[in-house]
Amino acid sequence: MYQASENRYEKMLYRRVGQSGLKLSALSLGFWHNFGDVDDIANQRAIMHHAFDSGITHFDLANNYGPPAGSAESSFGRIINEDFKAYRDELIISSKAGFSMWEGPYGKGGSKKSIIASCNQSLERMQLDYLDIFYHHCPDSETILEETAHALDLLVRQGKALYIGISNYSPEQTQAITEYFKAWQTPFIIHQPQYNMFNRKIETALLDVLAQQGLGAIVFSPLAQGLLSNRYLNGIPKDSRAHRSDSPFLSEDQVDATIAKIRQLNGLAQGRQQSLAQMALAWNLRNPTVASVLVGASKVSQLEDNLKALNNLEFTEVELDLINQILK
Repeated sequence: MYQASENRYEKMLYRRVGQSGLKLSALSLGFWHNFGDVDDIANQRAIMHHAFDSGITHFDLANNYGPPAGSAESSFGRIINEDFKAYRDELIISSKAGFSMWEGPYGKGGSKKSIIASCNQSLERMQLDYLDIFYHHCPDSETILEETAHALDLLVRQGKALYIGISNYSPEQTQAITEYFKAWQTPFIIHQPQYNMFNRKIETALLDVLAQQGLGAIVFSPLAQGLLSNRYLNGIPKDSRAHRSDSPFLSEDQVDATIAKIRQLNGLAQGRQQSLAQMALAWNLRNPTVASVLVGASKVSQLEDNLKALNNLEFTEVELDLINQILK
């Protein structure tokens, strides 16, 4: 039987989510990749063990994670119930609904029917009584925000979720749905947007909206699909995501267009006694509105490397100015 490290809370940093009472580990483990049926269950187990032993208390999933869709939640549920039952009250477990999950008109979107059904399915796959955070994964142009907000509020009132979040919403959509949650006193506390050195869109307005409304952010894709790591410093490996013609998230053209900047950023990271990935994670955490950064890992060593980002989270004004110059 798995027994967690007695020292698991000694080195991790925990940051408050907006004005709520909830704190998240500065790094959270994401299950978008590496936890589907196609992945080795023993490796999944080892990654989860190492994450929790290192103080990572937040595990982030979605109904469609896999592949195939749903399999990440099923694998997670198996490991949680076999290894982590004694630690359930020390964990923050989140899931999401919104992207296409099953066939027919109710398998995606923001309708009350879709959201409630999806949450019920996620709880069943993960063998859980409740989720700590449940997100609407993406806005739905065919459903009014009030209906989506009401469905999420209902999940809290049914005891199926403790807190509510949204993901991929624009600043305007975030402001609009916040008004419903405020009126109903729904514990809406968090937004999950994409954010990294190459994608700083949330800096233009979203972070301001979150700060004004007392909400926190947890950001995904902090390493820009591997661009902000040592993966591409010496070219494009044949087994890399960028080399695959079927990858919609990263292409060889993107690598070629940014390689000079990547190498300059790597030089700066070396001067900070960090890997490029570690510096990129630390850079995301420099903003006080960002409560946590989601990291993925295909092996324990990757997770170990990411955790070392916490050893140096401070940036001088000179370093920040240099990063901005490089990214121009």
